[in-house]
Amino acid sequence: YKLIKEEKMVPDILIPLIVVGLAELGDKTQLSTLLLASKTEKHLHLFLGVILAFLIVDGIAILAGERITHIVPGDLIKILSGVVFIILGLLTLIFRTKMEETKSNYYFENPFYSGFILIFVSEWGDKTQIAAGLFATRYSGLMVLTGVIIALSLLSIIAIYSGKFISDKVNRETLAKIAGISFILLGIAFFF
Repeated sequence: YKLIKEEKMVPDILIPLIVVGLAELGDKTQLSTLLLASKTEKHLHLFLGVILAFLIVDGIAILAGERITHIVPGDLIKILSGVVFIILGLLTLIFRTKMEETKSNYYFENPFYSGFILIFVSEWGDKTQIAAGLFATRYSGLMVLTGVIIALSLLSIIAIYSGKFISDKVNRETLAKIAGISFILLGIAFFF
């Protein structure tokens, strides 16, 4: 009995891990995390905020199973996510010189909250959140959550350290312009 149960755990973790990992690779959340990482030196705080947001959003999806799309209208989520990205982009462009002058190591004061809020808002109704909920209808919810969080953690670590590398190589003023414009473009993309 124990062997059968252990054999079932492997696909319950691996299938969501692989599918979510591939689906999120290069996704808006990974790009957002990379951009946030380029604005802070507190990478662990950013990572913890991002992972907590993923844990809550995907955890709720997994608990709700396939009913998640009936809880919150997808169009409302897209609009809200788009507005948040545009606001973050505008704030980045408006305050880029002030951030450069003060040599602030904070992005919107606290990288934990910045990462948490950005991911929390933008992941509602995302394809990976819906996939996590659908996987939970077939596999063990706890195992699905484990696989999803492992995949998202690995991708977030890659994005954070890519952002750190970029911030070391590119002028902060240029980086602020790129980040601001990228956030605005991501926000606009939500409306289509």
